[in-house]
Amino acid sequence: MRALGARLGAALRAGDLVVLTGPLGAGKTTMTSGIGEALGVRGPVTSPTFVLARTHPSLVGGPPLVHVDAYRLGSAAELDDLDLDYDHAVVVVEWGEGLLDGVSGSLLEVVLTPAPDGPAGDPDDAPVEPRTVELRRSGPRWAGAPPLVG
Repeated sequence: MRALGARLGAALRAGDLVVLTGPLGAGKTTMTSGIGEALGVRGPVTSPTFVLARTHPSLVGGPPLVHVDAYRLGSAAELDDLDLDYDHAVVVVEWGEGLLDGVSGSLLEVVLTPAPDGPAGDPDDAPVEPRTVELRRSGPRWAGAPPLVG
C-alpha cells in the first residue's frame, strides 16, 4: 500500500482532494504515508485519528499534505469546521465518503477492499494481505487524465 501510495502521490498536485474508503486495517494510513513520501513532506505520516487533521509541510518546495481522519466526524459541517486548505495542499481524507460533496469540483476516491481469503504465501515470508484497489475519478481535474498507476 505504501508503494502504491507513492505512485499515486507522484501524480498529485496542490488542490487535489483524495478520499480513502475501506474498512479498518485496509491500508488507508499506509497508503497516505506513501503519498507523503512521494510529495516529499515532513513526516512521519501517521493516523490523525485523535487530532482529526494533520498538516505535513513540504521539504522540497511542493504542496503540503493535509491528512484527515474523518472517522469520528458525524457530518460534513464538522469536516467544514476544520477549515482545511483545499486549494493550496494535497488533501487526503480517510473515512470521508459522503462528507465532501460540493467541496471540490474534482475528487479522487480510492476504495480499498481486503480480500476475504487471499493466498497464504510462504509461512517464512511476511504475511500476504491481498486487497482490491479501485480508483474512482470525477470532475474536470481527472477528465481525460492518463491512468494514475499502471
